Amino acid sequence: MPLSKDPKNDDHTYEEHVRADLNRWIRKLLQKPGFLERTSKVIQTKVNDKIPEKVHTVITATVKGLVKSVVFGLEYIPNSPTFYGMQLQERDQRAQRLLVKYRKIAAAEGAGTGAGGFTLAVADFPALIVIKMKFLFELAHIYGFSTKDYRERLFLLYVFQLAFSSQEKRPELFQVILNWEKTLSELPAEAGDPQQIDWEQFQREYRDAIDFRKTLQLIPGLGAVVGAWANYGLLDDLGTIGMNCYRLRIVGGI
Repeated sequence: MPLSKDPKNDDHTYEEHVRADLNRWIRKLLQKPGFLERTSKVIQTKVNDKIPEKVHTVITATVKGLVKSVVFGLEYIPNSPTFYGMQLQERDQRAQRLLVKYRKIAAAEGAGTGAGGFTLAVADFPALIVIKMKFLFELAHIYGFSTKDYRERLFLLYVFQLAFSSQEKRPELFQVILNWEKTLSELPAEAGDPQQIDWEQFQREYRDAIDFRKTLQLIPGLGAVVGAWANYGLLDDLGTIGMNCYRLRIVGGI
């Protein structure tokens, strides 16, 4: 997510600049589906019907396990420190470097599994989810939010959903993120049953969002190139939304 040039190294100026970036991003995020998006959805549905059931099963099981492991487990919590007391501009710069690193990791993983035929291409789906979640956890720490708190891990799941949801679902998810401080005040201090997440809908939205790009990876001869391209793009999408969700929390709305 390229940032506009900051004319001065001034905190107030930079925050105003970020607010303008956020306004543009939100308008684009919440715009109604156009003709291209509606047409793509029809094609996507047809493609989805032709994907082997094995792929659907892998994605469903992975997403279901993801929700539980993120909310209740500690396996994704990074060793990196939580950066407190840092200016937003420096956080953004660190986040950009982190995104560059994870885009390369995702592209390399996609190229490797894509070149290995159908079995490895199917294995790429859960592997890519792990890469995405590790990125989000490190991103949270860069923006000063500790993932040792399960409520921050729950926030990550909403960010993940927002990145890979349909255009129709995005306004609802965005409102949850926009009003997260209110949601925080209503959550218990300890993790309970994460009923806030409908994992079945979660996996359907995620599957539909990645189908068109990732399904091409299953085509013989195209796997390595498409796998790298798809994974790079999917990480880039997640990075843009993840960074802006945290920027939105830091500047306190728009």
